Amino acid sequence: MKNIIVAIDGFSSCGKSTLAKALAAKLNYGFIDSGAMYRAVTLYLIQHNISPADEPEVEAALANINICLLYTSPSPRDRG
Repeated sequence: MKNIIVAIDGFSSCGKSTLAKALAAKLNYGFIDSGAMYRAVTLYLIQHNISPADEPEVEAALANINICLLYTSPSPRDRG
């Protein structure tokens, strides 16, 4: 079976994560919150006074950012 990636796009606070978590649980797929990763990088930039517009500084900062993905079992309500 081929690996399948499902991406869900939409407005903020419209239920994308809720839908994605339930869908992943139903299909027994992993769920990766890419928005949380972007927010983690943004937080790092803010904490280190790096402007997102300063591309060389952002690129240099990326070498110092480690994002760890951990598997957690879906909660019963996410299983649909």
